Amino acid sequence: MSNRREYDAVVIGGGPAGATVGAVLATKGRRVVVLEREKFPRYHIGESLLPYCYFPLERMGLVEKMNASHFPKKYSVQFVSTEGKVSVPFYFFKHWDHPAAVTWQVLRSEFDQMLLENAREKGAEVIERMTVRDLLRSGDTVTGVRAVDAAGEPHEFHAPMTIDATGRDSFAVGKNGWKVRDQYLNKIAIWSYYKGAHRDPGFDEGATTVAFVPEKGWFWYIPLPDDIVSVGVVAEKDYLYRDTRELGEIYQREIAVNPWIQSHVEKGRQTGPYYVTGEFSYRSRHCASNGLVLTGDAFGFLDPVFSSGVFLALRSGELCADAVDAALTQGDVSAPRFAEYGRTVCEGIEAMRRLVYSFYNPGFSFKEFLMEFPHMRGDLTDCLIGNLFKDFDPMFEAMAKFADIPAPLPHGKPFVLTPESASRVQALA
Repeated sequence: MSNRREYDAVVIGGGPAGATVGAVLATKGRRVVVLEREKFPRYHIGESLLPYCYFPLERMGLVEKMNASHFPKKYSVQFVSTEGKVSVPFYFFKHWDHPAAVTWQVLRSEFDQMLLENAREKGAEVIERMTVRDLLRSGDTVTGVRAVDAAGEPHEFHAPMTIDATGRDSFAVGKNGWKVRDQYLNKIAIWSYYKGAHRDPGFDEGATTVAFVPEKGWFWYIPLPDDIVSVGVVAEKDYLYRDTRELGEIYQREIAVNPWIQSHVEKGRQTGPYYVTGEFSYRSRHCASNGLVLTGDAFGFLDPVFSSGVFLALRSGELCADAVDAALTQGDVSAPRFAEYGRTVCEGIEAMRRLVYSFYNPGFSFKEFLMEFPHMRGDLTDCLIGNLFKDFDPMFEAMAKFADIPAPLPHGKPFVLTPESASRVQALA
């Protein structure tokens, strides 16, 4: 491989967002390279897909492969009280007569590799074990990246457009100091896996279950292939670490708190390590600068209670690819070209963010909300399935009776150079 290569677009990161950008741009005839630090397959959390994942997957030609896979079918999401009482499940097919109403619970190692291989098949060049170190700049415009391969050899990849799809590593956000954390949603998660744990019968076998623990924490219970179930607990750090910082002790203590979770895992055996992650929610102050655009978790990440992460990665990757293609066609890669892209992605994030805030509010419950506002069930289900790009204001005005609904964050607009910021860009060059 030569040390300098030219492309239409360089994508940093081969996860769901980056693979989607690569596949869509390649389909449009663009010369695109996807640079991935790791060698796939690799482990990743975030295993439950929203129904609206169907549409970007359909565009990329992957629905047939997904249907032929061994991933369990997901027909619903259900909620379990701290006492172990199960809600009436939100069955997607009762709300919506469409093939997308049945989605999947995925092994991310396999799913992400499927996406990356699809980008290759569509014509994107994919280079694994290539670690991006720096952004290349010409004045105030990003013109590519500097990277090193597995042997430590340096490489430069030049392009009019660079797309940051580095996930929660948020490469460009870190370089530019753009990360803004959502302090209200500053939770941590501890999780592991069970072999042989109980699965509910029928349509509920592949359901995502959200089971409450005290202090507005919650468990996820996600059935996976090969008789494995992903089980994790999310709550405030002070709550989870109140007695000990030993992950296994915390995890087992919390399992004992919820009768539904305890009864479902007791016939199985815990397998593999305990994992932990924290500081869930953040947004980039900007969606783009000249020659650079952010997508997926590199742009923003939201608390995972409603499994929105993969959908937002796929959808924002699709929107990003379309915006980049239009910018290349017009020969204008300036940051303001991506204002509509940033606005649209933030609109979807904000809809889910308002629902997440409501969920964590001590005065809110889905049951009480729907008892008082039964006509809002359709909007609520739309939000839960990923139909996020619509007007939810009437629903959240009603929810405000039970919970404090946050105002939209101002973050996510393109970076527009000012005299003050010009000196910072020059320092980064």
